[in-house]
Amino acid sequence: MSAPPLPIRTDATVVVNRAEGGANRRLVLRVEDWPGFQPGQFAMLSAGARTAVPRTDPLLPRPMAVYRTRSQNGATDLLAEAQPGQRIGFVGPLGRRFELPDSNQRALLVAGGTGIASIYELAQRAQAAGRVTVLLGARSAADLMGVDDFEALGVGLEIATEDGSKGSAGLVTELLESALASGDPARVYACGPTAMMRRCAEIAAGHGAPCVVSLENRMACGFGVCLGCAAPLREAGYALVCRDGPVFDASVLDWERVP
Repeated sequence: MSAPPLPIRTDATVVVNRAEGGANRRLVLRVEDWPGFQPGQFAMLSAGARTAVPRTDPLLPRPMAVYRTRSQNGATDLLAEAQPGQRIGFVGPLGRRFELPDSNQRALLVAGGTGIASIYELAQRAQAAGRVTVLLGARSAADLMGVDDFEALGVGLEIATEDGSKGSAGLVTELLESALASGDPARVYACGPTAMMRRCAEIAAGHGAPCVVSLENRMACGFGVCLGCAAPLREAGYALVCRDGPVFDASVLDWERVP
């Protein structure tokens, strides 16, 4: 995989802002001179749209996963109110990427909640390298995001909802347990609630499978300056999610203290 592109700082134009997956929203932005991104990278967005009156409030930027890119000319409450045509401060792409699986490994992508946004591009690129299965989890069918997009990719797709309204009734981690039961070489990728990622790490370790996770810590800068996104390490000390992540080998994290 080529080196990650350098981040840019610009204003992005809101193209689409719509509800998807319960309280979540899908925000489509037009970014001039977009350099592209690697799976797992993210962007920092201003807390709301630019207005004619300069804002002086203390609200900090918000980290957002890059779901996918469409070639075109090279949520917070305030972001949820942004209208098409408005401008939003944008810095990205930022962070460490996912590494693609080896050619002899299955890629098992496990995601829940807003973590679903972090794995679409990975699924698309990993598909060319071998077998890909996407495992999506949510409380109910209404909380799922991106199902149509993953179906259109043609990758293996399994869904678990806690209330059984779509797919299997139960937790997405139960789907992972079943997927690893065959014993075939696999690499696990997980993004979502901390408890879900921790359980994915435990299941993968139990089957001797490597596991990488994408953390979703809050942060203010995206460059390792504010120190607000520290993640505890198993050996000692901390890593910064924005600079050293958001993608980590699950085995290096101290899951007892991960927020």
